[in-house]
Amino acid sequence: MNKLLLTATLLISYLSYGQQSTQFSQYMKNQYMVNPGSAGMYDFLDITAGGRMQWVGFDNAPMSSYLYASSPLKKRKGRAKYNPGIRISNRATQAPKVSTGKLKHAVGGFVLADQYGAYRQIKFAGTYAIHMPISRDYNISLGTNIGMSNRGFLKDRAQTLNAITGVGIDPTYDAYSASANLNTLDIGLGMYFYSQELFVGIATEQLTKDFVSFGSGTANFDPRMHFRATAGYKFQMNRDWTITPSVLAKYVYNTPLSIEGSAIVEYKNWVWFGLSYRNKDAVIALVGLSLSERFKFGYSFDYSVSRFNQYSSGGHEVVLGFMFGR
Repeated sequence: MNKLLLTATLLISYLSYGQQSTQFSQYMKNQYMVNPGSAGMYDFLDITAGGRMQWVGFDNAPMSSYLYASSPLKKRKGRAKYNPGIRISNRATQAPKVSTGKLKHAVGGFVLADQYGAYRQIKFAGTYAIHMPISRDYNISLGTNIGMSNRGFLKDRAQTLNAITGVGIDPTYDAYSASANLNTLDIGLGMYFYSQELFVGIATEQLTKDFVSFGSGTANFDPRMHFRATAGYKFQMNRDWTITPSVLAKYVYNTPLSIEGSAIVEYKNWVWFGLSYRNKDAVIALVGLSLSERFKFGYSFDYSVSRFNQYSSGGHEVVLGFMFGR
């Protein structure tokens, strides 16, 4: 048990650096949360709420919740577009196409809360993106997030027993005399190239690190720049079925490169399911559906492939989306 406590303590300490940015298992259906350049791809207001629990079974395990919205500033003329040739019992459940071929501006915003061990982060930002046509079928967009992050160290949630001896103060937190918080300016940038079938994106966040900051306490939060790259392509297998393989790569200076490969299968653009593998971390099962013209739902389960699977029952993420103006 002491070894488990030591490992968990060191891992939570590592998370204060390696998971400064929230991890999402359903990024393929929520590209805005990994790249601000994707805001406004669709010609309607997209509002999405989600919650995530990691390492279920550990006390004070990472938990995240978020709410975001994005919309183009001016809708294209005409009726909402639907995938041609696809018919199901209720047309309202058909997924809309992304909008390409015209210049458009988009705005968005999000609020995100993270809790991991004795650390807490609350982040909010506004987004602006410009989408420029390369051709009728391809667009490239540039987007930016500008906001604030509040990071806190909660002394009363810190491990108080030494993970090795079982007595005394854990040296991981010994340098922190009291609770602390840090507020920082947070700027992110993203570029996104997309069509109906293809998407390729690169993004970075926490560009200003702690250059603009204020707060109190002795905790060293050390915000670092995060880099992400995504790519995927939707293959039409037949009239009803598609499959979309994709990859997500994440990098933070002085930490290992994280690579996640995914594949999502969709039936009539109405229900989807898939698998992901996050290198040396987890296998993820995903499922979701369009409940109606305005509502969509997604669920994912993370099964750890590390030694923590002996002590944790996995992780869960639930997402509910609202689409207005279709």
